[in-house]
Amino acid sequence: MSSEQLELGPVDIVVIGFPPDAPRTGESIPIVLDLVDRGIIRVLDVMIVQKEADGTVVELELTQLGGEIAAHLEVFEGASTGMIGSEDASVAAGGLQAGEAAVMICFENSWAAPFVTSVMRNGGSVVAFERIPAEDLIETLNALEAAE
Repeated sequence: MSSEQLELGPVDIVVIGFPPDAPRTGESIPIVLDLVDRGIIRVLDVMIVQKEADGTVVELELTQLGGEIAAHLEVFEGASTGMIGSEDASVAAGGLQAGEAAVMICFENSWAAPFVTSVMRNGGSVVAFERIPAEDLIETLNALEAAE
């Protein structure tokens, strides 16, 4: 199959930070799995990093997390295409405080693949794909509501 025939959607990386005292219940994992099951996204990579007290960044294995969260995340064991790596871990950890951890999930927006492929088949190209963070959206909605 040529690259023109491949149906690929845009790829996103989400970094979710957790302070040391966060409950880490795994509540959001079934939501991600539901998106995968319905073909909305395809998980390509999952990486867990932690910033140590001295500022060094370490990649954690699921078994190092222990408890309930490790059990929830084990479904992602081996999810590694190489799309994210050590450099990404360092960038993600830049926003963490000492002792905090983050889960990085790289995923394809599978829902968009047929659309993007159709656009390309017809001579078009996706010029930009922007994401508005939920926090920004909530802030804007609150500002609009306050202005009413």
